[in-house]
Amino acid sequence: MGALALVAAAIVFGLGALGAGIGNGLIVGRALEGISRQPELRGTLQTTMFIGVGLVEAMPVVALVLAFILMGQA
Repeated sequence: MGALALVAAAIVFGLGALGAGIGNGLIVGRALEGISRQPELRGTLQTTMFIGVGLVEAMPVVALVLAFILMGQA
């Protein structure tokens, strides 16, 4: 069971990081698109973008904690 728990931990953390990378790319891309269309809303869009990026970055932290829990069972 120990080796499977380590593989599961690696998969959990890897997919969490992959999902966060994709999510951050989408958020920043859409924010830049919005800023280019309406430059006067830059401050509002930038603030919203940073909040969104912060929320998306919580996912790899949760995945890391879950990976450590799985590694503790190994």
